[in-house]
Amino acid sequence: MWKFIQTNRELTILFAIALLFLLLSFGDSAGLGWQTLTMIFNSAQIVMLLAIGATFVILTRNIDVSVGSIMGLCAVVAGSLLNLGFSLFSAFLITLCCGLLAGLFNGVLVTILRIPAIVATLGTLGLYKGLMLLITGGKWIEGLPQNLKTLSEPMLFTISPIGYLVIVLIIVTYFALTKLKIGRNFYAVGDNLQGALQLGVRINLVRISAFAINGMMAALAGIVFSSQIGFVPNSTGNGLEMKAIAACVLGGISLLGGAGNVIGAILGAYFLIQIDSILVLLKVPAYWNNFVAGMVLLMVLVFDGRIRLMIAKNLKLQRYVRFLKDEHLAK
Repeated sequence: MWKFIQTNRELTILFAIALLFLLLSFGDSAGLGWQTLTMIFNSAQIVMLLAIGATFVILTRNIDVSVGSIMGLCAVVAGSLLNLGFSLFSAFLITLCCGLLAGLFNGVLVTILRIPAIVATLGTLGLYKGLMLLITGGKWIEGLPQNLKTLSEPMLFTISPIGYLVIVLIIVTYFALTKLKIGRNFYAVGDNLQGALQLGVRINLVRISAFAINGMMAALAGIVFSSQIGFVPNSTGNGLEMKAIAACVLGGISLLGGAGNVIGAILGAYFLIQIDSILVLLKVPAYWNNFVAGMVLLMVLVFDGRIRLMIAKNLKLQRYVRFLKDEHLAK
C-alpha cells in the first residue's frame, strides 16, 4: 500500500479535493454537480497554467517568484496590442514572445550569471511590474474586443475554448515530462546534477529552458486573465506566484527538485481555487476566506507530511528486514 502511495503522490491532494466536495454536498446537495466541477476548473485555469510553468522550474531545483509580474506585463501587452487594432493571432504571438524573453532573462541571470534564483527573480519581479506600470501609466486597460472575451465563454460541456486548450497543454506536458528524454532531463538536473553531467545532459540549456517555459505559461495565463475578466487592472498577477508554488508543493513536487508530477501540480491548483469557490457557494462571509483557506492548506500539508514520514519509515523497515534476510542467507 505504502509503495503505491509513494509512487502516486497525487492521491493525497485528490483525497482532499474529494473531502471538500463532500463538505459541499452536506451544505448544499444541489450545488455539487458537473456545473460546479467545470466552474471551479474555469476559475482555476490561470493558476493551472502558472503551476505548469512552475513545475519545470522547481523540477530543476530552482524557483521563480516573478511569474505574477510576467503575467501582468504580458496581459498589458496583449490588451494594448488588441486595442491598437492587432489581430488576436498577432497579439497573442507577440505576447507569448514577451513571456518567453522574460523567462529567458530570468534563466540567464540564474544559470549564466549564477545569481541565486530567489534573489534574481525577486529583482525581476519588481522590474517586470515596473515595466507594466510604465506601459499603462498606472491606468487600467479597458474596452478589449469581444472576440477575446468569446474565448472564455462556455461551449461544449460548459468548458470554454481556452479550457480545452489548457486540457491539451496538461496532457502534452505530462507526456513530455514522463515519456520523452527531453522531459526526463528536467528530472535528472534537479535530482542529481553531477549524474546528469556524466550522462551528457546540457544542464545550462535545461535550466534556461525551464525558465523560458515558465515565462511562456505566465504569458498564456495573462491572455486567459484578459479574456476572462475583459479588462486589465494595474494589480494583475499580484500574489499569484505564491499560489503557483503552493499548488506544486501540494501536488507532491519537491522543492529539492527532481521529484513530482505535473498532474499533481494541476490538482493542487484546482484545490486552491476550490477552497475559495466552495466558501462562496456555502455563503461564508468574505472576511473568513483567507483564514479558512490557510487552515485547510495547513491541514493538507500536515497530512501529506505525516504520509511522507510513514512512507519513509516503512521503506526503512523494509530495507532492515531485507538486510536481516541477506545476513541469514549468508550464514
